[in-house]
Amino acid sequence: MSFNDLKKIEQYQFYLDKAISRAQNKASLARTKTSKEYPIVKSKRIELLKINIIADILRQELKKIVDEFPRIDDLDNFYRELVKLSLDHGLLKKSLGSLNWAHNKVTEFNTLYSNKINRAREISTINGYRREFYGRISSLMKQMKEYLFNIEESRKIMRKFPSIKTSLKTIAISGFPNVGKTTLLTKVTNSKAKIANYAFTTKGINLGYYEGEKEKIQFIDTPGTLNRFNKMNIHEQQAYLALKYLAEKIIYVFDLTESSYPLSEQIKLYEDISKLEKPMFVYLSKTDLIKEIPKEFLKNYKIIKADMAHKI
Repeated sequence: MSFNDLKKIEQYQFYLDKAISRAQNKASLARTKTSKEYPIVKSKRIELLKINIIADILRQELKKIVDEFPRIDDLDNFYRELVKLSLDHGLLKKSLGSLNWAHNKVTEFNTLYSNKINRAREISTINGYRREFYGRISSLMKQMKEYLFNIEESRKIMRKFPSIKTSLKTIAISGFPNVGKTTLLTKVTNSKAKIANYAFTTKGINLGYYEGEKEKIQFIDTPGTLNRFNKMNIHEQQAYLALKYLAEKIIYVFDLTESSYPLSEQIKLYEDISKLEKPMFVYLSKTDLIKEIPKEFLKNYKIIKADMAHKI
């Protein structure tokens, strides 16, 4: 899923100015048309045209924001939890709900002042109702200032989320940084692989795709340690969510040279990840730098080679 297409949310005055400007332009065109109407009839027609256009545009803009913004409760588990982790979920829902309320109030004011103008007997009364409508609409949109700001701030955060295809079969490549995960990802994914960096974990997440004859498989690199969730930093929490909600199977990369991390720490991380109760496989990196593979690894782990990773 991609959040990159979420449109920028403007300040309230932008929408108000757009609606009023459009109404004034349409009214100017309407005035130039020759007509044998009585002045009060023409005044009603022009003022009704303006308030109807203002109401229509504001309703369209408010509805567009609410409709185009993803409904958090309908998202895949991974993205739903990522939203709750990354921003104030309750405030976002309240802000979107407030825009819905404002949409309905615009309709209410439109109906109220259309009826008042239709019943008016004097041009001065019509103009007074028009000014009153403008004032109430402006006040209403000003009330949306904070909510529009909240939605825009949420959009900025969500646009940075990784574009993961949650419908694809997904295999996670896990382990400490610098143990050879990216190298494995490159080997596993063919020449058509699409690999991109995202500000998702401390080092960034890598996505790669294996495209076979019958299926497409998504591989994700999820670095990070697994302490208790509330003790993880934000990047580790995100990596944990990817392992928990996206990965159908996990390939854990061991670096037997211990050039980056002691083997004891790598084993401990493997055991922590195994608590997720996902099928786990092991890839041994940098084997050309060691004399032989320890027998306990061959005995205790399901070891795979890079060219078999898409078949697990």
